[in-house]
Amino acid sequence: MAQGLTWTVEDADSMTQAEIYGEVLTQIGQQNEKVVALTADLAKSTKIGRFGEKIPERFYNFGIAEANMIAVASGMAETGLIPVVSTFATFASMRAAEFVRTDLCYQKRNVKIIATHSGTSFGTAGTTHHCIEDLSIMRTFPGMTVIAPADAYETARAVSAAIEMEGPVYIRIGRGFEPPLHKSMDFDFEIGKAIELREGTDVTVIATGVTVLHAVEAADRARQQGVSVRVLDMHTIKPLDVEAVVRAVQDTRRIITVEDHSTIGGLGTAVADAIAASGKGCAFAKLGYQDEYSIVGYPEDLLHIYKLDADGILETIGLVLKQDFEQDENWEDEI
Repeated sequence: MAQGLTWTVEDADSMTQAEIYGEVLTQIGQQNEKVVALTADLAKSTKIGRFGEKIPERFYNFGIAEANMIAVASGMAETGLIPVVSTFATFASMRAAEFVRTDLCYQKRNVKIIATHSGTSFGTAGTTHHCIEDLSIMRTFPGMTVIAPADAYETARAVSAAIEMEGPVYIRIGRGFEPPLHKSMDFDFEIGKAIELREGTDVTVIATGVTVLHAVEAADRARQQGVSVRVLDMHTIKPLDVEAVVRAVQDTRRIITVEDHSTIGGLGTAVADAIAASGKGCAFAKLGYQDEYSIVGYPEDLLHIYKLDADGILETIGLVLKQDFEQDENWEDEI
C-alpha cells in the first residue's frame, strides 16, 4: 500500500467513496510522478478533479470523448506512465468498451479505470445512468482485473493496490453516502482474496460492493433467529477467490450471491461457474436484477425493491434453507 494513506471513521462517515478515491489518488500522485489522471468532462462528479487541483500538470480533461480518452491512456501507458481514468461506470463500460477491449486489454496496457456512479447508486438520474452490466462486460476481457469495493476504506485500499500492480484494472464504486463497513484501514486486503466478515455453518452469503454491508446486517439478524450465516466480501470479481467459494459450499451447502448488478454475467455467474467447475452440489440463489432494467428511484429504495438490502437477503436466506439438495457426505464421488 502507498505510504501515508490514513483515514478515520469520521472521514468515511462524511465522505463518499468517490471523494475518498479522489483524495487517495491525489496522495498517490504526489508520491509517484508516473501517475497521471484522465477524465471525460466529469472531474467534479467523479472527484478525480481533486487530483487536477493539486497536480494540474498531470491532469487531462478530454470532454465528452470517452473512447478517445481510453486510447490516449493506452499510449501514455506505453511510455511508462500509469494513467488513472475516471468517468461514470455506464460510459466506461459501454460507450468506451471497444477501446477498453482493443487498446487496453489486448495490448496489456497498465491503465486503471475507476468507474463511479455504478449500479443504481445514481438512482434518480434514471436508467440511462444506472450501470448494472459493467461487471459482466469487464470480466469477459482477457487480462482485466475487476474490483467492487464495499466502502470508502476498501476503495482506498483497492485504488492503491491497483496502481501497484501491472496491467489493466477496472474498479467500480458508487455515488452515495453509504455507512462504512470497516472501522479503519487496518484490515487484510488482497486483490483476488475474499474477506470473511461473519463465520457461519448454515448458509453463505457472498456479496460485493454496496450490498456487503446489507449482507452483514442480514447475517446478524439471522443469527438472532438461530441461523448461522457466513458472509464473504467478494471485492474482487476477477480473479475470483475460487478457494473461498468451494470451501463455503463444502461447509454450508447453501450459497446466496448479492450484487447491485444484473444476475447475468456478474458475481453470481462467476460464483456459479466456480461451483460447477468444482463438481460440488449446493442450494443456490442469485440476488440482483433479473434480466430487467432497473427503475428510477432513490438508491436505498431500489435496493429494497429488488431485495438487495438486509430485508431481501434475510428473506432469501429463509427460502434457501427450505431448498432440498442431495445430502451426501462422500464428496469424492462429486468430483
